[in-house]
Parts: sequence; C-alpha cells; structure tokens
Amino acid sequence: MKQKISKIIKEVDSFSFNSLEEVEEFRLKYLGKSGVLNSLFSDFKNIDAKEKKDVGQAINNLKLTVKNKVSSFSTTKTMKKASAIDLSKPIKNNNLGSKHPLSIVESEIIRVFSSIGFNISEGPEIEDDWHNFTALNTPKEHPARDMQDTFFIQSDPDILLRSHTSSVQVRHMQKNKPPIRTISPGRVYRNEAISARAHCLFHQVEGLYIDTNVTFADLKQTLLFFAKELFGEKTKIRLRPSYFPFTEPSAEVDVSCNICSGKGCNVCKNTGYLEILGCGMVDPKVLENCGIDSKKYTGFAFGMGVERIAMLKYHVSDLRLFYENDIRFLNQFSPSI
Repeated sequence: MKQKISKIIKEVDSFSFNSLEEVEEFRLKYLGKSGVLNSLFSDFKNIDAKEKKDVGQAINNLKLTVKNKVSSFSTTKTMKKASAIDLSKPIKNNNLGSKHPLSIVESEIIRVFSSIGFNISEGPEIEDDWHNFTALNTPKEHPARDMQDTFFIQSDPDILLRSHTSSVQVRHMQKNKPPIRTISPGRVYRNEAISARAHCLFHQVEGLYIDTNVTFADLKQTLLFFAKELFGEKTKIRLRPSYFPFTEPSAEVDVSCNICSGKGCNVCKNTGYLEILGCGMVDPKVLENCGIDSKKYTGFAFGMGVERIAMLKYHVSDLRLFYENDIRFLNQFSPSI
C-alpha cells in the first residue's frame, strides 16, 4: 500500500492546472467525500498492525501534498492579478463625501471667535434645572420659562434636555476665574413642532466674556467683527432692544441681508436686515450665582442658532433639509474636484 501511495504522490506533484475549475476538480478527486484519501483511510483498517504507522504517515503526507498543491495555485493566481494592477494610475475623485453644511458653518463660527481669543467649553446635553434655568436668573415659576418649551424627564422633573448651551457657561464660570472668554457649541432641545423654520433639536453657539471694565461697546465691536468675517466685509449690523432673563440690557442682532445687499427683498421682508442672534450684558445675579464678584467684574454674552446662520449663508428656505439626508442637497456642499 505504501507503494500505491508513493505513486499517487508523484501524480499529484506532476499535475498542473490551467483554470480554477481544474483546481476544484483536483481537490474533489483527492479530498472529497468519495475521493482518493477517504478510500485510502477506509482500506487503512485492513492493514497489518506493524505497517499501520508507516502507512498512516504516508497517507498524511499525501493529504498535505494535495493541500499544498491547491494552495500554491490560488496564491500564484492572486499574485498575477495583483501584478496586473497599475498602482500609478490616477484615481477618479468623483465620489467624494462632504461635510454637512451645519458642521461647515459651526466650524467657521468657531474659527472666527478662536481668532480673537475665545476657547471652547462643552457640557452635558442632559442637564439639571439649576444649571439650565435657576442659575441663569430664571427661578421656578418665573414667566420667562415659558419662552422655552422644555423636554423634562418624566420620572425626575429636575432633569431635562438642555434648552440652550448657556448651561455650559454656568458650569464654566463655576470652574474658572475671570478673565473668561469662551464659546459653547452644541445641540439643544425644545418641544416645538417641526416646520420649515423650527425643529425639536437644533445647534447653538453661545459666547461669554467676563473681565474688569467690559462694556456694551466691547460686545458690539465683537459681533461686528464676527458678522464681517462670516458674511463679508460690507456686512452691517444693528441692535434692537430685547429681553433675556440672564442679560441686562439685552438686544437682538440683525445683519444686512446678503441676498439684496440691504436694499430690501422677500427674504428680509424688505427691511434690508435679517436677525441672527441675541446678546446682552450678563446680569449681576448670574455672576453671583456662579461665584463671581459682580462689583468687580462685568461681562457680555451672546447666542446664535447654527441652522439660522446656515440658512442665511447658503440661502436655504426650509430648515428640515438639514436633517433629511437628501443626497441631492448634501452634494451641493461636496468639495470641488
């Protein structure tokens, strides 16, 4: 039987393949259920006990030879395919992804304020009532709470989804001493009906500057610099009196319409201006709540919606487009090839 196995091994060594089909036929002939090796193993039980060791080793050698033969052909075939690839050939960059427009605008806002010394502060999206409202001069039962329809956790009315990133500013003031100059980008949540101009979640960037002798003039100049950097050198701003519980005095900020250049159009309702953010001087009570001496320090704060800025910058008329993952819309923000 050893001679029979030796003869089969020579046949295996001399066999050559021309296709994958021949390799599969070869494999089945020797390694299949009805193949040569299974037949030899069936005859193995009838061999004399003295010869079983040598015959068993010969069968195993045959099995290993067959497997190596099949493996060597597959490796050679793969190497030939790899060598046929021209690695120096230029690729087609016609299927590049793109950044989301909200990410583009948020990064641009961060870049502008970082250039004048503002750092970035972050905080939790699941917040407590004190950081989100009370510390910001909005105690329980305060009517200003109705300005924001908040998502509260049903099992614990003291826990909520933050309705603005001002809560991050509170945490930052508690952990840092003036001078403070920080912006707080992030997602916020409000229980609003989804429409072309509103959503239950959106993105904000809020800013805070606290130091000695900070004035409203500093606030105005900072926002004018921001508007010119983001919308163009010819951009103008105007401030209108407003109300926020955590700033006094407070103002809404408008920029000159970049569609009609301030002349008046349907987008700006023929006013020549579009609202972009709210701002004001930090209320002394907020400073005291956060452990800052309001007699020594003053400061200003501002907050803007990233979606609002993106809609103005890219002339988007429906806020819902930012969340629908419409590839036709997103492809407009792909880098040029």
